[in-house]
Amino acid sequence: MIDTHVHLNDKRYSDTADEIVAGFAAAGLEAAIDIAYDRASAERALEQARRYAPVYCALGVHPHDGKDYTDADGDWFLRESRDPKVVAIGEIGLDYHYDLSPRPAQRDAFIRQLHVAEKAGLPVIIHLREAAGEMLDLLKAHKNLYRHGLVLHCFSETREYAREVLNLGAYISFAGPLTFKKAEKAAEVARYVPADRYLIETDCPYLTPEPHRGELNQPAYVRFVAERLAALRNVPFETVETEAAGNARVLFRKLGI
Repeated sequence: MIDTHVHLNDKRYSDTADEIVAGFAAAGLEAAIDIAYDRASAERALEQARRYAPVYCALGVHPHDGKDYTDADGDWFLRESRDPKVVAIGEIGLDYHYDLSPRPAQRDAFIRQLHVAEKAGLPVIIHLREAAGEMLDLLKAHKNLYRHGLVLHCFSETREYAREVLNLGAYISFAGPLTFKKAEKAAEVARYVPADRYLIETDCPYLTPEPHRGELNQPAYVRFVAERLAALRNVPFETVETEAAGNARVLFRKLGI
């Protein structure tokens, strides 16, 4: 399995990252992508990707910190994107639930980082919360800036929205909420998405899946997402394992596995 969205750069893993990565093989994990959310976390993610063979990384500024995004950040992301362990720009996008940055600043940072991804020749990892309509408008208006691919991580929108973004070439990634008892909307999308367009993730330390809900999430728990996805799609676990990993390799072309 490939966990396509982790935050090993989170300080809650400061004392356990070595142990977690050492346990990848036993957990059936081939690799994980360490996702940045600001400049400091991007630096930590890059350092971890260079330190651990099965860890790769994405560089970007989350919409929560969109107001703090600078051209210097973008220049650094672009320069460091030449590193073979940097496989994407992200996570970037819009979050109108918390509005921790003003919405115009979120939109501006998102578009500017799309330009970085285009220059770097890398796919984009998108964070989206309560801004579905505006995100769709932006994606339709800026198709030339994600020609190297994109994924909507921890997808939480409807089947109809999934159809719209799939038509734009997006991948859809499923995380721990797919395992929750009341996740009817996510379950419908899980049954609908084509076999060549889905990914699996944990978004650890957040969104811990059942049966570990309430604990600190771990990359190893991506297995529970895959198992639930297999049940919803009525296929063997091994089918999801193979399809999701193959899709990750297609989207994140720099994965050296």
